[in-house]
Amino acid sequence: MAEIKVKNIYYMLSYAYQTLHETGLDDVGSEDFDNIHDLFAAILARGVGAQIKRGLYRNYLQHEESLAGVRGQIRVTETIKQQTQSQGRLLCVFDEFSPSSPHNQVLKCVMGLLLRHGNVKQDNKKALRRVLNYFTDVIDIEPTTIRWDVLKYHRNNASYRMLIGICRLTVRGLLLTTESGTHRLSSWLQGEELHRLYEKFVLSYYITHHNEWKPKAADIKWDTDIEEHSPYLPVMKSDITLQNGDKRLIIDTKCYEHSMQYHGLHGSLKYISSHLYQVYAYVKNSDKKQSGNVAGVLLYAKTDEPITPDEDIVISGNRISLKTLDLNSDWNVITTQLEKLCDWLTCA
Repeated sequence: MAEIKVKNIYYMLSYAYQTLHETGLDDVGSEDFDNIHDLFAAILARGVGAQIKRGLYRNYLQHEESLAGVRGQIRVTETIKQQTQSQGRLLCVFDEFSPSSPHNQVLKCVMGLLLRHGNVKQDNKKALRRVLNYFTDVIDIEPTTIRWDVLKYHRNNASYRMLIGICRLTVRGLLLTTESGTHRLSSWLQGEELHRLYEKFVLSYYITHHNEWKPKAADIKWDTDIEEHSPYLPVMKSDITLQNGDKRLIIDTKCYEHSMQYHGLHGSLKYISSHLYQVYAYVKNSDKKQSGNVAGVLLYAKTDEPITPDEDIVISGNRISLKTLDLNSDWNVITTQLEKLCDWLTCA
């Protein structure tokens, strides 16, 4: 991947997580950050600080303890086995309303990770330590033990969604482990987490500025001859679909190390075939009437390669575009590129 300005990462996060615009977080964008660790530390310090004012989310956790009195349910068999009754104590199991919820455990873990291993300015380190004082009753966990799939959201903890999103980017996009089991942070986002952010940012940009085009990640049905098609056909789902009248634009985002491939014995440079086949399948199956009113775009994040995709091709009556978005350019250049991408959708 080509280098991405830290400021642009903030803008991408602002679109991906609209709650960054809440009071106390919006002004983060006015600051200058030397690296992504410092950006994430600033967002977490202020975001968690705002959450503390609202109140940390608590839930009931089960505890087992030897007590002088009765609380909750008595473990009779275990009490007899451990002979605690002779000491005037009973082994009890009870629920306690605790701030040590899985969500708060993740926040404490990642803030500590940034403090210990991140390249964070002193002001933001102080801010992190200040909010961490409210997490003394929260259990310490290791970053590699976090199960992101069990972190659920509802009305009482919906405000955690953005904070946990930043934590996930930190752990899965920056965390590196050594053979000795210690952890360290890379200097930049990498792999699948950067791809997820890029995809979410582009979709959120069009939702924010062009809701009239009904932006969404839409399912695409196979254009089969029979009503009941095979249950073994793979699911097709676009990253972004925009609709303007009879015209439909399907955008597939790609944020990988390479946007081109070498092919053949002599190593001639070509577009990545699997990517082109994918967007072509999306477009042709979506254009069931073969009207030509469905177009596709492969939108790559710029890499360090000397040649990157920039071409419009008409294949079997449908326009397929391969474009590159330079995430290290000025933000107004990026937004202009995103607007220009949709010229076909609005032209007569």
